[in-house]
Amino acid sequence: MKSLKNILIYGIVIGGFSGLIYFISVQGERLNTKTQVAASGKDNHWLSFTDSLSHNLHHPLAILLAQIITIIVVARIFGWICKWLGQPTVMGEIVAGVVLGPSLFGMYFPSVSAELFPVESLTNLQFLSQVGLILFMYIIGMELDLKMLRNKAKDVIIISHASIIIPFALGMLLAFYLFTSFAPAGIQFASFSLFLGISMSITAFPVLARILQERNMHKTKIGAIVITCAAANDIAGWCLLASVIAVVKAGSFASSLYNFLFAAVYVAVMIKLVKPFLKQIADAHLSRQSLKKSVMAIFFVVLILSSLVTEVIGIHALFGAFMTGVIMPNNMNFKNIIIEKLEDITLVLLLPLFFVFTGLRTQIGLLNDSHLWLITGLIILVASVGKFAGTTLSAKLVGQTWKDSLTIGTLMNTRGLMELVVLNIGYDLGVITPTMFTMMVIMALVTTFMTGPLLNLINLIFKKEETATEHIIIQPTVPETIS
Repeated sequence: MKSLKNILIYGIVIGGFSGLIYFISVQGERLNTKTQVAASGKDNHWLSFTDSLSHNLHHPLAILLAQIITIIVVARIFGWICKWLGQPTVMGEIVAGVVLGPSLFGMYFPSVSAELFPVESLTNLQFLSQVGLILFMYIIGMELDLKMLRNKAKDVIIISHASIIIPFALGMLLAFYLFTSFAPAGIQFASFSLFLGISMSITAFPVLARILQERNMHKTKIGAIVITCAAANDIAGWCLLASVIAVVKAGSFASSLYNFLFAAVYVAVMIKLVKPFLKQIADAHLSRQSLKKSVMAIFFVVLILSSLVTEVIGIHALFGAFMTGVIMPNNMNFKNIIIEKLEDITLVLLLPLFFVFTGLRTQIGLLNDSHLWLITGLIILVASVGKFAGTTLSAKLVGQTWKDSLTIGTLMNTRGLMELVVLNIGYDLGVITPTMFTMMVIMALVTTFMTGPLLNLINLIFKKEETATEHIIIQPTVPETIS
């Protein structure tokens, strides 16, 4: 009886209000002021549907979603290929970006490329990739062990500083040769040369850390030295880059003094006020269970506010993200909880967007004569000599063995992702031309790809020497017989 009553109530409610909806719709049609001609065939209905489908496919959100799907799939495929070849996975993702750009995909499938990456959609891709970079630099800042830097500073300060100043000087020397032909119109030599110096002296801390981990070197003595050198290099490099950006935006060094003044105030506030505040929050929420959404919201607000401040004062939002990571509480368990929350979404979803955006800017077709390829070779040579030779010799001078010195030099010559970040900043500031940008991207790829094979070669050479030394047999002296 009760079931029948429920069915009756359901029928009255649904049927009654469905009838009301139909009545309102019919009456509403009479309010239309425009006469609509009814479609009189299946073809018109189908045409209307396909037009609607086409319109939906070209909606900015649909295009962005299609781009993200393509980027993730292609990045994973090339990441797997590079891992199979003994290269870091991130290198495959960088190559995927170049492949999806005009250098390959756009060249052979121009119509498909234009549909998937229309010019008007690139702004959305750029901003989303910048969000990914902000989160990534936040993670990099958190992963820096400042205590390790302090403990090993005496051992690595010479190597680290030499690995910056030597390639920086050679970069400026190269800028003197390239300025007339390759600097954009209106750019001062100081801006162009300082930027080229930064590009030559940067080390890809995250890629280097991944290489060490994949080779089980991260817990060795040489691994600790290299990580410390790279961390010190990273901090110094970002400070130099912030200075160069300030000079470029201000127009001159004198005008940039205000930027430096505000930057100094910003750093003081972050260290003296924000750092203790974050420590208090961390101390009260050390476990995963106590780290609620409201607590994460505080850290996100601090991160974004810091990035906003550094962007406004003229030293780029990425420096603010990096600085926020550096001042995070020293408790590694707490840091690891936050890193785990951010790492997958950043590394798998957002960071590949940056690689593809870089690839869309990289036009290898611009290097259309032998002279430009010779200049690219010269850039690679100067970058390698400055970073590899400079670091190797300084490591040897402070007492490292030749094997360890060559290993340190090879690893510090790794540029990868951080170089692409620097290059994109320079491109956005108008300090380098599209042609120069392409040359520098090729340099970043080559210097990073050579890391694995060079490490294998070094190990092979010194293994042979060690084996030869172990197997030296001293022959006994045989006295001459008197015939």
